[in-house]
Amino acid sequence: QVQLVESGGGLVQAGGSRRLSCLASGFSRYAIGWFRQAPGKDREFVAAIHHWSGADTYYTDSVKGRFTISRDNGKNTVYLQMEDMKPEDTGVYYCAASESNYYLHLRTTYDYWGQGTQVTVSS
Repeated sequence: QVQLVESGGGLVQAGGSRRLSCLASGFSRYAIGWFRQAPGKDREFVAAIHHWSGADTYYTDSVKGRFTISRDNGKNTVYLQMEDMKPEDTGVYYCAASESNYYLHLRTTYDYWGQGTQVTVSS
């Protein structure tokens, strides 16, 4: 059983930065994805990173060039560095773990989910 704990959420002004962390047990064998859910909307894919070396990363178009996903296997942690944030980035951010490196943009790929952390971007 994998346990995932997100942290780092909070209130940030538009144009500002925030770093989210996802601490996971049994970590390095799992690909990790970040999803977000705004009020009244479906949970959407944000970014993902392959397991082990994390050599491959993926982003949804709206965050490319602004968000960076990375992993530190020694600390069992995946980070989501968010820059130049916009009000539309507001939502609950979830990290999730998958044994597969494929189809990481799909919610159904993931086997385990964290409880989420709220990010609010004010205009």
